[in-house]
Amino acid sequence: MAAEALAARDKIGVQDFVLLEDFRSLDAFGENLKKRFNEKLIYTYIGPVLVSVNPYRDLKLYTTELCSEYRAVEFFKLPPHVFAIADTAYFAMRSDRRDQCILVSGESGAGKTEATKQILKYLAVVSENSREVGKIKDQLLQSNPLLEAFGNATTTRNDNSSRFGKYMDVQFDFHGAPVGGHILNYLLEKSRVVQQSLGERNFHIFYQVLDSGDAALLQRLSLTGKVDDYRYVASTANHKERSETVFTIKDKEQYKETMDALRVLAFSTKHIEEIFNIVGAILHLGNVDLSGSESGVVIDNADKAELVGKLLGSSGAQFKSAMLNKTILVSGDKVASPLNLEEAVYSRDAMSKAIYERLFSWLVCHVNRTLEVKRSDTAVIGLLDIYGFEVFQVNGFEQFCINYCNEKLQQIFIELTLKLEQEEYSKEGIEWEQIDYFNNKIILDLIEDKSKGIVSFLDEECTRPGTVTDASFLDKMVSGIGAHDHFVCFELADREAKKTIERDEFRLVHYAGDVTYNVKGFIEKNNDLLFRDIKEAMQSSSNSILCEIFPKAEVLDKKRPLTAGTQFKNSLNKLADILKSKVPSYVRCVKPNNKKSPVIFDDELVHHQVKYLGLMENLRVRRAGFAYRRDYNYFYQRYKCLCTETWPSYKAGTPAQACQIIADKMGWNSTDFKVGKTKVFIRNPKQLYEIEDKLAHRKVELATLLQAQTRKVLARKHFMRVRAAVTIFSKNWKRLVARRLRQRRRNAADEIIKFIKGFIMRNQPPNEFNKQFVRIVRHQWLVHCLKPALPKDVLDKSWPECPLVCQEASAQLRALHQRKLVRHYVRSLTAERKQQLTWKLTCRDTFKDKKSVYSSTVPTPFSQSRIEDALTQRVHDVVGKTATDGPSDIVYATHVVKYDRHGYKPRPRILAATASSVLLMDPKNMAVKEQHSPSNIKSLTVTSLSDGFVMIGFNALGKGDKGDLLLSSEHVIELATLLASSSCNNMDVVTFASDEFNHSLPANKQGTVRVKSGAPVSILKEGNALVVTGE
Repeated sequence: MAAEALAARDKIGVQDFVLLEDFRSLDAFGENLKKRFNEKLIYTYIGPVLVSVNPYRDLKLYTTELCSEYRAVEFFKLPPHVFAIADTAYFAMRSDRRDQCILVSGESGAGKTEATKQILKYLAVVSENSREVGKIKDQLLQSNPLLEAFGNATTTRNDNSSRFGKYMDVQFDFHGAPVGGHILNYLLEKSRVVQQSLGERNFHIFYQVLDSGDAALLQRLSLTGKVDDYRYVASTANHKERSETVFTIKDKEQYKETMDALRVLAFSTKHIEEIFNIVGAILHLGNVDLSGSESGVVIDNADKAELVGKLLGSSGAQFKSAMLNKTILVSGDKVASPLNLEEAVYSRDAMSKAIYERLFSWLVCHVNRTLEVKRSDTAVIGLLDIYGFEVFQVNGFEQFCINYCNEKLQQIFIELTLKLEQEEYSKEGIEWEQIDYFNNKIILDLIEDKSKGIVSFLDEECTRPGTVTDASFLDKMVSGIGAHDHFVCFELADREAKKTIERDEFRLVHYAGDVTYNVKGFIEKNNDLLFRDIKEAMQSSSNSILCEIFPKAEVLDKKRPLTAGTQFKNSLNKLADILKSKVPSYVRCVKPNNKKSPVIFDDELVHHQVKYLGLMENLRVRRAGFAYRRDYNYFYQRYKCLCTETWPSYKAGTPAQACQIIADKMGWNSTDFKVGKTKVFIRNPKQLYEIEDKLAHRKVELATLLQAQTRKVLARKHFMRVRAAVTIFSKNWKRLVARRLRQRRRNAADEIIKFIKGFIMRNQPPNEFNKQFVRIVRHQWLVHCLKPALPKDVLDKSWPECPLVCQEASAQLRALHQRKLVRHYVRSLTAERKQQLTWKLTCRDTFKDKKSVYSSTVPTPFSQSRIEDALTQRVHDVVGKTATDGPSDIVYATHVVKYDRHGYKPRPRILAATASSVLLMDPKNMAVKEQHSPSNIKSLTVTSLSDGFVMIGFNALGKGDKGDLLLSSEHVIELATLLASSSCNNMDVVTFASDEFNHSLPANKQGTVRVKSGAPVSILKEGNALVVTGE
């Protein structure tokens, strides 16, 4: 375990550079940063200073949960993080009621803006909350996207580079809730408005407007929405040529964020409209073309100039005049002087830069008015997000100002660091040892001395009469400060130095290294000249913002305005006073590579930044005294296990005495180890590594010992618990088994008694003694007797016998089952089968017990045709021809024997009946012999014997009446049933004769039919009567 801990420390490096053994080595410093960067550990301390390396990827380091984890935690208890810096400043502000400031610095692309955002986010999360406070927090957070839109731009090093310095005060009330804020801005890079370096962009707001997708806005500003159409944003290889690298700016989305920020920060609709009018006007102003001629300078596209004047709220004539002329005072009188082409182009670009710079300052002032709080009981946390030391291939006036600013901040940093060190030593009663460090006051004096400083020389050169050039400014410096140890120029340099410096350059030996500056543009940029005519045109504008940022007092004031360099120097001095009045914290941002890659660590680039950020100097100052310091309790609690006198606890004295005992055990002398009033001080990191290594080994020993003892105690406790549990379980289990056995036997005896009593009383009405027995009997009969023997057919009338107690249920079940069988049988019948049953039922009702042959006809199905297939079609044809006034469908057709009315001679015939007629046909030639209407049939008379005789009686029709038909058929019952039910629709016409009866003859005569019982069956004539014999 100890070896693993030491290996991990070697792999990820130390989290505090103060503990770095070779602290004077730049390579060792960079190597430690590289180890941590490769392990995704981007934060490292130098004492209370945080060094942050831009990871160029999302490491999930800024979650709300992590905010809560770092809240109100001692600084060194958790790994280095920007939240720890913010937390220390916040709670120091709350507890001590002393103003704090956090200084964030570094190169462009090192992550300064992101660090500032996360500090603001942390303060918003951990501070008090209410509805009003939430509004203030939102406004503070929304100030970032607004100022980034107007003050940030894409450079070759950073897609979202801050091109201005910013100091923000966040004001807190007594409860620690944010109640307001104030912002100071420094040195906006306004030259970017009119010109950008290769591969860089103008300020974001111009691209946001063009890519906004807001058709109404673009139409109002007369913009096409194409970047290439506007010189100020398409003058160099802009963002389109950056497609080979990672480009993270999404202008359309950020335009929406900017609009949201304007609304949250209480910008009125009018002001928002005027702001974008100015932005649009600057874009168009870059497209105003100027050309020179003998008569002077002319505007080639006057309509474009008039459009700019319209957007700026100025008259077109006055605006064009201001672009082409300048007014000078001669003996108190104003004289208009036309500009030459070079001056006109300068005037156009100077106007664009001045308007944009003043608009940006106005935005900051408006945000300040929104965040303003009129209270005197507030405490402040200041955030300084400012450019780091810059060294380019060609360094100009802007780099001079930026590096001057860093010299100033380095002086403040060293002074405040030493001051804090002295305060801590004094507070702890430790003797202060003088620390040698590089005091860069000599460089600051070289720059800002009132009589012999570079800024004063520059101002003198700008204000003196006569021809003033950048070269004359360089000559003045050479003559004035050429002998200074930190100033180098070509004229006074030695032979080797002249190889690295040009004639129009000078070199300053800064605290962070040598920087060579080209004097070209120093005079022009320091003068920052803006012609009076342009100011007057802006003052007469209908745009309220322009009127405010170009006040009339500025034109009326005849004093020469301060130069840019002097203004910057004054603002830096004010900033220094602000920072010195507060307790500082520091975040130093480092960029690992220029390709924005999350895996590349450029050693040379990082060493360059470490040097220019003064991190080595900071580390050297911190290490000049005691490298490690912690309070008593922390040191005692962490290392008490190393000494038998203090382990496991020290009760013989104070924690300070315990710490001294531990130090003596380690063999440290009074020079390497001191005990203060609340803290212990260790001079060398080697001592700390030594005690940490011993602690790691001791932890292994203690862990082994504790594990053995713990396992022994746990094993014995487990054994005792198991043994006790087994004894208790065995005892209770035996008791439970005995109880269950006794209960089962008792229950069995009760059941037997109940069964016997139930059997004895089985035929009595249900009572408490026989109800269970009856239930069992019923169940047995239903499941084992009735269920297997249920009838399966509707004609099966069998039914199992049942016990006496089941008789009522048996009767009901029998009826239900019979009904079920009948319903199932009926549902299974076809239409033909149903018709047969209908006929059979009709036949039964008519012939049962009345006709002796009835029972023999029951099994035989009725048929509507008894004619051979060969005659069937002929019969149908004949019936169809004779059907004139009714349906021709044959209801019944069969062979019969007809007995003549005179002589009773038998003749074979075919009987065919339909719903409308009854026909007798000769089977030989199918001639119709007789045809009757079914409605005229009054009776169908059959005998009660086994013969096939039937007499069809007709109603008397008068003249032409042939009398009744005497027939015999093998299917006499079928004939009578079908003829009566289907053709006559009346079964009542069927009558039975068992003795002699009469039949009608033509001419109202009558014949006689005698019925005689005997054998064989016959129908014969006997005398004048027809005798029917049957059994």
